[in-house]
This record gives sequence, structure tokens and C-alpha cells, in this order.
Amino acid sequence: MHKEKLTDRALNRALLARQGLLERMASPLPEAVEAIGAVQAQYGPALPVALWSRVEGVGARTVHEALDRGELVVGTLLRRTLHLVTAREHAAYAAAVVAVGDDTWRRTGGEPTAEAERRRAELAEFAAQVARSPEEIADWLEEWVAARPDAVDPAELEFQRRYKWRPFRSTTALVRTPAQGGWSTKVPEALRAAPRPAGGPPEPAQALREVVRRHLRAFGPAGADDVAQWIGGKVTQVKAVLKELAPELAEFTDEGGRVLYDLPQAPRPHEGQPAPVRLLPWFDSTLLAYAPKRRARILPEEYKDAVYAKANLQLRPTFLVDGLVAGVWSLDVKRRQAVLTLTPLAKLSAPVRRQLVAEAERLLPVCAPEAAGHQVAFVD
Repeated sequence: MHKEKLTDRALNRALLARQGLLERMASPLPEAVEAIGAVQAQYGPALPVALWSRVEGVGARTVHEALDRGELVVGTLLRRTLHLVTAREHAAYAAAVVAVGDDTWRRTGGEPTAEAERRRAELAEFAAQVARSPEEIADWLEEWVAARPDAVDPAELEFQRRYKWRPFRSTTALVRTPAQGGWSTKVPEALRAAPRPAGGPPEPAQALREVVRRHLRAFGPAGADDVAQWIGGKVTQVKAVLKELAPELAEFTDEGGRVLYDLPQAPRPHEGQPAPVRLLPWFDSTLLAYAPKRRARILPEEYKDAVYAKANLQLRPTFLVDGLVAGVWSLDVKRRQAVLTLTPLAKLSAPVRRQLVAEAERLLPVCAPEAAGHQVAFVD
């Protein structure tokens, strides 16, 4: 059966449309977060920037206020990385992570004991009523280990202690929360039990199917390797899910002939549609939602090394021109003066430079609200 071929530019416009990067979304923040998929949250200052660039009316405190209200939560989910999702969608993401076998804690090999698995499941009860600090959880675990010296083998115990039990407590059953006060730019270390659905947690296989749909909704059309990269699962497992979902999906091919899947009614604008300049934050989801060799729809191959800092595994903040990464930016705040510096990776026209300056000037009060003065600079 013939499948329509989509160019990289057509895939770019589909991605931008779904992410609110062609036109900012006017929907309530929780609905917007669900539409754009789980948002990378390992670096707290990225969250207001990511959502300001995509959603109308987002200010410096908008995301933090939604977190304080419990509409949004931050927890260890896809690829064992912190993500921002809505409270109502958290359970399905968590169950999908379990389904792909990525909610693991051991780092030295071997099989965990039944006692250790029970103790990890009890973490949610320990943090159900009161937010628990990493130190409280470590003390709670050390007391347990002292009474059950054979529950964790020596090599694993040494590793967990070296990292203050971080792998053990990095579970989908918990979410981050401030120990006291409200949310700020720094992601808090304290943990509490994740929100529990009224009907109980979803069945893992069902949740995995739903999360595959969410990837397509937010980042499609996409291949099985793209979805697997985003979820943190194996390509063979994702292919099996896509085969199950095939009757409800549309199929395309990319310029290389790879099969892509999509939700039939998802937006796929004409590739000629204009795209405004946009500033994306550190670790932006659009740059991580595809297999590493499949990111040309938004990140030109020649710019990869400028965006990915391999030495410290950083993903720099970028800006888009005509829908593609065309440069990086940085923020420096000293003595209450904030300077946002734009560094193009290719020559830009004078009109584009003016558009980027205007966009950056609008962003500065959101990402540096404490600064008394704001300035935009170019480094060519």
C-alpha cells in the first residue's frame, strides 16, 4: 500500500504546530502540558521558558503556581529523568515506565531480593502524608538495612550509600515537592507520594499504548525508534505496540523511506507555512523526542555539536529561525542585571535579528524576574 512521503520540512511544521511553536496555545496550562507531552524538568529554570514559548499568558510564576495547586507535578519518569506532567496523566506515564522495565534501582547487576522490592514499594506510604527529604529517606532505609543485613548485597549497598540512596528513591511512585513554602526556580529535593487515580493505577500494557499515543500527539509523525527513544524502551517493544494500534493510526514515510506513524486527525500543516522565531530552553523536549540520528526535522546535523555539550551532558538553550535551530543563547544575571546573549550558528538577516531581539526582550522578565534591568546582546 502506497504511503505518502513527508519531507523534513513538512515534519518540522507538524512538530511546530503540535508544540505551540507556530502559534502559541490559548488553552489552560494543564491542557497545554498534556498536548505538548512530558516536559523535561531536570533544570528548573527551563520550565517557565518552555511553556512561555508555547502557551499564551505564561509569566514568571505561572508554572510554579500550577505546581503549588497540584495541577502539575514533577517526577522521575521517561528515561529515568525528571519530567513535568499533569497530575491526571502522571499515573499512565509511571505505569508505562514500569512496562518498559525502566523503573529500576539496582546499579551493580544481580537480582533484587523480595524484601528490597517490598521496601521500595513502601516508600510511597512513607511519603504519603508528609514530604520526605533525601536525608529522611536515607535514614529510614539505613534503619531497615541494619535490621535486615542480607536484603541488599554488599556491592549494591556500597553503591547506594555512595549516592545517598538516590537510585533507590528515584521511583515513579514519588514526585518532587517543596519541603516548606512554595515552588521556586530550583527543583526541590523533597519527595511525596505521586497522585493516585480514583480507579487505581492503570494496567502497564494499557498505559504503554496510551503513552505511545501521547508521543504521536505531541511529536508525530514519528517512527518506532523515535517513540522508543522518548519513552526509554526497546524498539521491538514499541513496534509491537504500534502494530496493535495500527487500525487507528495513519502511516507515512520520511525522505529515507522509514515508516512513520501518526494520529489521523493530528495537525500536519503545509510545509510552506511561515514559522516565527522562538526561543527554546535548556533540554527542550523537541530536541530529545526523536532517535539521535532522526532529529533533522528541527536540528540541522551541522549544529549538533554546538547544541549538545558532551562533556557535562548539557543540552543548551537554542533559538529557532524558520522552524529550525539557528543558534544558542545564554542568560547571565549579575548585580540584578540580566543579559540574554544570542549566538547565531549562521549569518542572520537584519529583520530576523530584530525579531529575535524582540522575542528575547519579551522572555527576559519571565526567566529573570528578579533582575532590575534586562538587556539582549548578540555574539557573532
